[in-house]
Amino acid sequence: MKIFYERNEYVINFERVTAFCREQNGRITFWLPDCAIPIVINLKSNPEDYQKILNFVEQVKELGFEKSYWVKILYERNEYIINLNCISSFRYEPNNGRITFWLPNSTVSIIIHPLNNPESYTKILEYIQQTTGYILAGTNSRN
Repeated sequence: MKIFYERNEYVINFERVTAFCREQNGRITFWLPDCAIPIVINLKSNPEDYQKILNFVEQVKELGFEKSYWVKILYERNEYIINLNCISSFRYEPNNGRITFWLPNSTVSIIIHPLNNPESYTKILEYIQQTTGYILAGTNSRN
C-alpha cells in the first residue's frame, strides 16, 4: 500500500505491520516493520490514507491472516490490534497477575491486569497456552 506521511511517500507491506493503535481522538498509529519509526495518520490531514489503513485494520479484525493471531486489546483508552505471533516475550507477575509485553518495532509496552482488562487478559493467556504449552497462573506456571 502506498501512503503519504510528513511529505514523504511510503510503500508498506501492511501484512508485515504487527500492531495498530487507534486512539480516542481517532488517530491511527503503527510502526514500520524492522524499525521503531511510528506513523501517525489522522482523518483530517490525510483522509484517503486514513481510510485505507482503517479498511485494512477492519479486515484484520474480521478475518485475521493465515499464521497470525490478531487480537483487539483495549489499553489506556486506546484500541490496539496486535498480531500476538509477533510478540517475542511475555512477562508474568505472580504477585498481582499482570502480564506485560512489548510491541514489535516500537518501545511501547502493554500491561494487562486481570481485573482491569479481563477479556484481553484471557485472550493473551489462551494464546500463550495454545502456542507454548505454558500456563501462566500462580504456582502452576509450567506444563
